[in-house]
Amino acid sequence: MKRLLFLLSSAIILVQCTPSSTDESVNDTSTVNNDQNNAVTLSGQEAVQDDESAKNILQVAAASPDHTTLAAAVQAAGLTTVLANNGPLTVFAPTNAAFDALPEGTVAELLKPENKSKLAEIITFHAAPGTYDVPALKDGQSLFVATGHNIKVEIKDDGTYVHGAKILGTVPATNGIVHVVDQVLLPQ
Repeated sequence: MKRLLFLLSSAIILVQCTPSSTDESVNDTSTVNNDQNNAVTLSGQEAVQDDESAKNILQVAAASPDHTTLAAAVQAAGLTTVLANNGPLTVFAPTNAAFDALPEGTVAELLKPENKSKLAEIITFHAAPGTYDVPALKDGQSLFVATGHNIKVEIKDDGTYVHGAKILGTVPATNGIVHVVDQVLLPQ
């Protein structure tokens, strides 16, 4: 009986402390704008924002003016939640210039709703479960990516490459790591 009363009183307190849907401090969706005024609309866990915490992979990409195409592609593919979740993930993030280097019309075609599954496969090909920092990568190493494929690591005099794309920089995130790359990785 005491346990039942405790549970009921806990439930009442919880209900009373839960903000109502009219509370202006609670947002169901959020929009992240980057410097080029391209917006990524977020909802659920990926919309949680504060000024003190480090950014997750999705927030890193969405806030970067060099990754507006990637951010749009992630949203169009319906993968925003994946990149905001716990991880750990290593994401190879192509720059806008990398997307621009694809044949003309490719990005526009992939962003169409009827190509969502193909776009999701391409974006997923850029994510590896686990955290792989550049110093830990070895020449000839094979990294398993989320599509079930393996991509090859190459260490050259001018830097580290994955699947032929050069790693230009690295940004740590709360749920993994983002490696900025100079090419879009495509499954064969």
